[in-house]
Amino acid sequence: MIWNIKHLEPKMLRKHLFSKAYITSTAAIASLMLAACASTPPPNTQITAAESAIAHAEQAQVADYSSPELVEARKDLAAAKAEIANKNMTTAARLAQKAELNADLAAAKAAAVKAKTVNDEMKKSTTVIKQEMQRNTGVQ
Repeated sequence: MIWNIKHLEPKMLRKHLFSKAYITSTAAIASLMLAACASTPPPNTQITAAESAIAHAEQAQVADYSSPELVEARKDLAAAKAEIANKNMTTAARLAQKAELNADLAAAKAAAVKAKTVNDEMKKSTTVIKQEMQRNTGVQ
């Protein structure tokens, strides 16, 4: 049924315009329009987390182990900042998270290399101590 509003009586027109379905649908359309116009906020938390992770990786002397992950993290962080300048907040957030993960990976790999180095040194020391014990046992 098509309503011709011009032919409605004023009382019926008021009833039609303020019906529950009309108000609900108008409110839904208005909220959708506002949501579409709203911009995504800058990913400050992700950027800060990525910067912190890179700083932590640098303090862990990851550069000593020539980590490609740390280089990648720095590139991703720079790209994230560029995306913020270009108002691409979703892409910026993704790049910042990727930078943080790469920096964390670089720090973890550096820790593993350091642990392996310490372990190798301990094995050498243990071997030397065993040799000394065998030599001393044979002398007595």
